[in-house]
Formats: sequence, structure tokens, C-alpha cells
Amino acid sequence: MARKKIIAGNWKMNKTPSEAVALVNELKPLVASDEVDVVFCVPAISIIPCMEAAKGSNINIGAENMYFEENGAYTGEIAPNMLTDVGVKYVIIGHSERREYFAETDETVNKKVKKAFEHNITPIVCCGESLTQREQGVTIDFIRQQIKIAFLDVSAQQAATAVIAYEPIWAIGTGKVATTEQAQEVCAAIRVCISEIYDQATADAIRIQYGGSVSASSAPELFAQADIDGGLVGGASLKPDFGKIVNYK
Repeated sequence: MARKKIIAGNWKMNKTPSEAVALVNELKPLVASDEVDVVFCVPAISIIPCMEAAKGSNINIGAENMYFEENGAYTGEIAPNMLTDVGVKYVIIGHSERREYFAETDETVNKKVKKAFEHNITPIVCCGESLTQREQGVTIDFIRQQIKIAFLDVSAQQAATAVIAYEPIWAIGTGKVATTEQAQEVCAAIRVCISEIYDQATADAIRIQYGGSVSASSAPELFAQADIDGGLVGGASLKPDFGKIVNYK
């Protein structure tokens, strides 16, 4: 069975709630597609108004992060049931910016992944190497380590429904894009890693995105690759161009 493409926008720390609603309304007609799953991962404060704005459209509103506890004294954090209560079905976990600026580790990513599955939220699990790691030839080894720890104690049934986003750190917001061959090579290696952890059926089911300066011009070639099942899009998801990425064919 062919995997349905999933194209997600990561809005990061951009747009006030009123600006976010305006952007959802602007993008709604531009991202209309039955062929791909469309997700806007927005700042927590904008989730509820964006949910309202997206009603009746094909847009899923997702979260950019969540904590791995149910409740408690974790000032500033958001629990999974807070997300499910308003209808969130997707959450980005382990983005390189979270790892770099907020001290997230492979272990905390794993805790969040397991907690997301407990609450029937689909995790978009991020992985990616730095420029130094790329230049030293350890990209695949490093990515395999990130994936293996992220999916520790996750069942095959759960893993099959997950989304993995491969984002080379050196290509995020830099305008540099991995070549199509580089992106496909790593996404294929991720699928092999999943087949080793679980089985081929799970590897065939899981959706793997490429992210890192994806544009309307680079999307068609990237998304045509055998192991690239869509994109996690940063800056371009805040512009009308996102419609061209969603309707890349």
C-alpha cells in the first residue's frame, strides 16, 4: 500500500494568535488537497484559535512540543491531555532547536514519544546531523542512534503510525538544501533502521519526511523519492508558497 504523503508546517515562534488565524484563513484555499495530509504545527497559545479557523478544512492543527508527564509542577509546560482535549492529533518531538536551546536529549525525546502514543497523538520525531557530523562521515551512525533511542520500548504497532522528520541541522533556515540524493540516502537508512528494530512491514508503513529549507521549487523532486513521504517545512510554511509545496505535483 502506498504511503500517503504528510506535509507539515512548523511555525516555530512566529505569529501572534490573531496573525495565526489570519494566516490559516489565507492558506486554507491554497493547501486544499485530498492527496496529502496537511498539518500546521503552531505555537501553543495559537492552537485553539487556529483549530477554530481550520474547521471544515483539510488542515490538522498540531503542537510544536509537549511534556512527558500527565500533570504537575512543571511551570510553562503542556501536558498531552491538554492537547487531546482540544483535538490535537500531531506533535513535533525532538526538533534540533529544542535539543540545542532547551537541552532536550535522546532520552527525553523517547519519553515524549511514548507519552504521545499513550494519548493517541502522532509524534513527528525529528532527527538530523550537524555540519561537522556530515563532514566527518558519521551522519548515518548518528541518525541511527537518534532513531533507536527515540523508539525504545515503542511497539511495532505504534511505530507504524509515527512520522519521522529527517532535518539536517546545517540546512534548517540556512537556505542550504541537502541534495535530493543526500536526503533520499538518509531517509532510506532510517527505513532500514526501523526494519531492523521491528520488521519490514513496520518500516514500509512509517512515514519519513525531509525538512530543511524545503521550497516550492525543491519539493517535487524531493517528494518523488522512494523513501521521502513529505516534508516538515519551516519558513515557507508561513507564506502562500506553502500551498505550492502541498500541491507539489
